[in-house]
Amino acid sequence: MSSAPTHPSRRVAIVTLPGFNEIDTFVATRMIDSVTGLEVALVGPHAMADSMAGIDVATPGALDELHIFDAVIVGSGMRTFEHIDNDALMANFTLGQNPGQLLGSQCSGAAILHRLGLVDGVTVCTDVLTTPRLRAIGVDVANEPFRADGNLATSGGCLSSAYLAFWMISRLINPEAAVAALEYVAPVGEADEYVSRALSLTQPVVAQPSP
Repeated sequence: MSSAPTHPSRRVAIVTLPGFNEIDTFVATRMIDSVTGLEVALVGPHAMADSMAGIDVATPGALDELHIFDAVIVGSGMRTFEHIDNDALMANFTLGQNPGQLLGSQCSGAAILHRLGLVDGVTVCTDVLTTPRLRAIGVDVANEPFRADGNLATSGGCLSSAYLAFWMISRLINPEAAVAALEYVAPVGEADEYVSRALSLTQPVVAQPSP
């Protein structure tokens, strides 16, 4: 008897640049990696990246391969605007080339998406420090933790990374898998509250078919 066919895992990249924010990156990584059928990779311009607190992590993926992933989260950090001014670095990003790709940003990652021309005309979410800088250049910023528009989502505030991961898991696998991932990381006794809030923020989007 032949065995049932196996389906390849969906691949998620988390862009992790030097000076990255650990909370943003690690919460989303842990949630996504806990789901059967998903593989997550930290991707940066170098083999290693140091965090805001000086934690070194391996980032072996290449920025010029981002278009091959099923989904990408552009993380944040204290050096985001320095990176944006680095034309050679920004030229390596291959986002926007895969129309079926899910794309999300965490906090100042929205500024990178703006630099790449991927949020034109879109109201974004970002952190309180990035908000005035984006508004100063004409970007509409919402005072909200999470927003999604089709295959694009933005989130603001370190702990909103859980909502971004929840949305991405829901779209790539199903909402039930997202609920299980969030219940695992939610504070004890507050899982129902966290899940209810995540569903209220993402449900209009997760009802759409996966790419």
